[in-house]
Amino acid sequence: MKGPNTVYRKNFTLIVTFLVLVSVTLIVGLVVAYQLTSKSVEGDFSSKKSNVADQTISPYNDLYKNKIFEINLYSGLLDYSSAAKYADSVFHNYVFVNKIVFFQVVVGSRLQGSITNSNLGITAKSVYEYYPGKRLVHKSKNDDDANVNDFRQMADKLNDYIARYDTLKGPGADQQAAFYNTRPGKVSFLNIPVSADLKSYHDLQKAGNSESFYKQNMMTFYLDPYKLRIKNVHPELYSAIYIRPVTYDPPDIDHSRIITDEVALPGAFADYKLYFSSPREYLNGEIYHRFLPVAGILFLIYSVFMLIGWLIYRNLSVNLKMFKLQYDFINNFTHEFKTPVSVIKIAGSNLKGDNELTERQRKHYGKILDEEADKLNDLMTKLLSFTQLENKSITIKKDKVKIDSFVKGYIDTFKIKYPHFKLDYSLDKDAKFFYTDTVLLGSVFQNLIENAYKYSHPDRKELFIDIALEKRNIIFSFIDKGIGIPKNELNNIFRKFYRLENQYNQNGSVGLGLAFCKELVNFMDGDITVRSKVDVGSEFIVTLPYAN
Repeated sequence: MKGPNTVYRKNFTLIVTFLVLVSVTLIVGLVVAYQLTSKSVEGDFSSKKSNVADQTISPYNDLYKNKIFEINLYSGLLDYSSAAKYADSVFHNYVFVNKIVFFQVVVGSRLQGSITNSNLGITAKSVYEYYPGKRLVHKSKNDDDANVNDFRQMADKLNDYIARYDTLKGPGADQQAAFYNTRPGKVSFLNIPVSADLKSYHDLQKAGNSESFYKQNMMTFYLDPYKLRIKNVHPELYSAIYIRPVTYDPPDIDHSRIITDEVALPGAFADYKLYFSSPREYLNGEIYHRFLPVAGILFLIYSVFMLIGWLIYRNLSVNLKMFKLQYDFINNFTHEFKTPVSVIKIAGSNLKGDNELTERQRKHYGKILDEEADKLNDLMTKLLSFTQLENKSITIKKDKVKIDSFVKGYIDTFKIKYPHFKLDYSLDKDAKFFYTDTVLLGSVFQNLIENAYKYSHPDRKELFIDIALEKRNIIFSFIDKGIGIPKNELNNIFRKFYRLENQYNQNGSVGLGLAFCKELVNFMDGDITVRSKVDVGSEFIVTLPYAN
């Protein structure tokens, strides 16, 4: 028969290849994941700037679309005092407004001081300037260049709009835009007349002979872009955000170390932009923040594969070990059978030979046949009983046992079998009777006593059996002075087919004795443990439930 190493071999190459492949896959996965995460962060640096711009410019949009439009509610009836209150509310809510110019406008037929050349006269009756924290600071005249220019542009827009106005259809889609005038740093607005006034303006522009005049309100809002509150809604991406002129382009930026981007501001801030800047080391923090969960998932998957590899390795190791145990068992079992069979065959041949045998020879051969038959029977009984125990096909038959007589009987038997074997015992005075299966307990005694004799030095074949009561248990301690068991083997000796490799085990052990004992004791709801020291001896402790 071939040895187990050639019949059943662990494929270590396959396991190592599997583990290396999984490890390489992990490394590649980590590298790819990091690169993708890095690109994702850089992509967000470029794309998320619009969110910052929207949040930063939202107060301006609110001013432009809502607060300025409230001027319409006054229908041209604002005076310097009510205009001042309105200006105060603007300064309070919109800190980037640093000046408001209020025009009291009169619209009529060829008014004196009109700055238009058509029949529709548009003039500024008075002009007031307001500043944050101050009510009416300055009453301006019409000769202020900036104010005149602002007013002229708005008057021209109104005159053009009236010229295009369709009195039958009413206001068009471009009406709101006609009353706004947006330039860098400021926004002007003229309140939108009602439809009846627009029709009157149209008639005045055509005929120009009416003595009626109409009041309008115009305001110009001066805006400071540097007072916009930058709302960095993505601090993980942008370490610094500035408001800079559109032409701003610093030449000394090292783009290998610093990432920059920009987005233009709309409307009155069109000459400015938001300038974004972050060192690459700063972005690394966000890259690691996003990468670590991905790496954790990859390591979790890697751990699962490593666990699978370890389970495969352990399974192969266990299978190889079991195969080796079974291989040794078959070899030893075959040897155990061959020895008595060979002896029986030799003795039988001598008995049936032609030579006449003396009475002494005949009895000698008969004794040999009887002993070898007992060995075969004992071996078969042990193997069969072991199988029945594992299959739970044995029923415990409890009888009342006198402990002293039971133990003494086995000691006397082994003293006859092994005359040089020193056997003795001690019995707790309260331990007289208890109920147990005598056959099963007898098998335990027989195996442990046999082992004590077999694994002892020739000049130290001794065994002491101590029987004691402890709470609700009876404890049998088998104390020998044998060769002892190495500490690293103590957890293995009760395994089926397991044999200690030593000089006493070279012939005749199949590795069933102690495993059989453990199965018997467990079957009787007990426990068996061992304490041992090499070259000093061993103590096997059998604990069983005590019922007297």
